[in-house]
Amino acid sequence: MNVWRRLLLAVVCGVAVASLYAAQPVLEPMGRDLGVSAELAGWIVATGQFGYLAGLLLLVPLGDVVDRRRLIAVHLAITAGGMILTASASAAWVAFVGLVTAGAFAVVVQTTVAYAASVSLPAERGRNIGVVTSGVVVGILGARVVTGTLAEVWGWRSVYAVLAVLSLGLAALVFAALPSEERPNSPAGYRQVVVSLGGLFGQRIFLTRGLIAFFLFASFGTLWSGLSLPLADTPWQLNESQIGLFGIAGLAGALGAARAGRWADAGRAAPVTGLALTLLILSWAAIAQLPWSLWLLIVGIVVLDFAVQAVHVSNQHLLTAAHPDRVSSVIGSYMVFYSLGSALGAAATTAIFTAHGWAGSSLLGAGFAACALAVWAANRRLPRDSANLQSEKAGTHQAPEETQGTDQAGQVMDNPKVP
Repeated sequence: MNVWRRLLLAVVCGVAVASLYAAQPVLEPMGRDLGVSAELAGWIVATGQFGYLAGLLLLVPLGDVVDRRRLIAVHLAITAGGMILTASASAAWVAFVGLVTAGAFAVVVQTTVAYAASVSLPAERGRNIGVVTSGVVVGILGARVVTGTLAEVWGWRSVYAVLAVLSLGLAALVFAALPSEERPNSPAGYRQVVVSLGGLFGQRIFLTRGLIAFFLFASFGTLWSGLSLPLADTPWQLNESQIGLFGIAGLAGALGAARAGRWADAGRAAPVTGLALTLLILSWAAIAQLPWSLWLLIVGIVVLDFAVQAVHVSNQHLLTAAHPDRVSSVIGSYMVFYSLGSALGAAATTAIFTAHGWAGSSLLGAGFAACALAVWAANRRLPRDSANLQSEKAGTHQAPEETQGTDQAGQVMDNPKVP
């Protein structure tokens, strides 16, 4: 895959995920305009997340049945429709319909990552996943910066109008610029693919990496869903635009995604995971200094986002290598852990901050990171299964993996290099 196609897929991910987080900086004016009370304004964001969770389970598996290139284009077009409905809404229920529609089809992110993995050579899979995944980080964090600026100049509706235009343009570009996948027709239909998702949760590699992701993104959500509270409070008393600028510091962590992909290609996904989770815990020591130092906070944010991306890319590399014939399904199911972890972090951090201040929130975030590290360490100590997980070599250097498994046909995939 050339650099321009990687960049296009990264932009697709960034725009799609931005539709989920665009409401966060504009909740107050959006709720006021739509007649939603302040105590219920959180549902504006939650509605999109509920749609996203449904899309993970019902829409992402389509990628294992039909051509993913066409699926990406169609999902982007429907996401644009949801954005248009939200931007033009005169009543809250209309906006909620638009938000849940856009949220459900924002799972085009997972289909895009699956496409990148499926068209990559085994030795380049991690690198390509890393570059494409960096677009997700840019979308999540960049939305906080750009949304505030657009809303201040043209109002909150302009945010969704711009996202709709970008989504439609990308849909056309994807269809015109990306090649179709060359893969055999799937013998299983959509229903069989969805039903088979339950079997993934009984596999050790999937459950281990899913639990790591759950705690990883609970830690991530603890920071980004709670950060505005202490920054708006004494002694800093920053306004919304100033708070949004801290998202720029998080963007530096996106650079870690591509590098983590190269490490995974070199067979170092397992040790990189352990090291990154250790850095994640340490980052909270700097983040906890927020009441006294914004510079230490920025350092902590950069380290935290780097660590999160290193683990996230390693997780996806291992899982797509383990299930090359059902990449969409495995990524969609894995992201359920991401969604639930993010929700837990967001819900817990505000309650903890109210009761115990930013020190309590920092301990919470570090605690989630420690749980992720404990899951990783426990898995390393467990005896290995009877078979080894290994991607196809395809004539290139093959990265050894940390666990074992079987392919869909039940054939053992030996990996003599596993330590």
